[in-house]
Amino acid sequence: MTHYEEIELATDHGMSVFDITPEIEAIVSKSGCKEGTVTVLSKHSTLSISINEMEGRLCDDIRQYFLTLAPPNKPYLHNDLDYRVGPEDWAGGDEAWRDFRRTQPVNTHSHLIAMMLGTSECIPISEGVMKKGKYQSILAVDVDGPKTRGIAVQITGGK
Repeated sequence: MTHYEEIELATDHGMSVFDITPEIEAIVSKSGCKEGTVTVLSKHSTLSISINEMEGRLCDDIRQYFLTLAPPNKPYLHNDLDYRVGPEDWAGGDEAWRDFRRTQPVNTHSHLIAMMLGTSECIPISEGVMKKGKYQSILAVDVDGPKTRGIAVQITGGK
């Protein structure tokens, strides 16, 4: 059996961490899966999915650590919006692409942090529950908020 749903998440400004474990647990329960896996996937290039402890001071440390590794104020090439090349099939051509670019954030550091954290997790399900550690939570880490984000959840297994 397979079961698919999406979660919508409204994020905060800058880099923010959210515990989405309760939402994932509810989807697993609703699916009726007894033995299998649940895959949780970010549908955005600057939203990460990770498993770790959800504790306020650790979340502050996560933000500080990754912003040290990828500081926002470096001269990243992706941030030079005037030189970004758009897709060949962009509706309205290059002029429309230039107009769109002007609305985009300077966010290379966000992409780099998301790459380090990863965009998905796969958790085993046994006896109808996720088999993760006692202090492990499924975290959505938005490094480019505020935005509304989509998270794909797919369960594969047997009832």
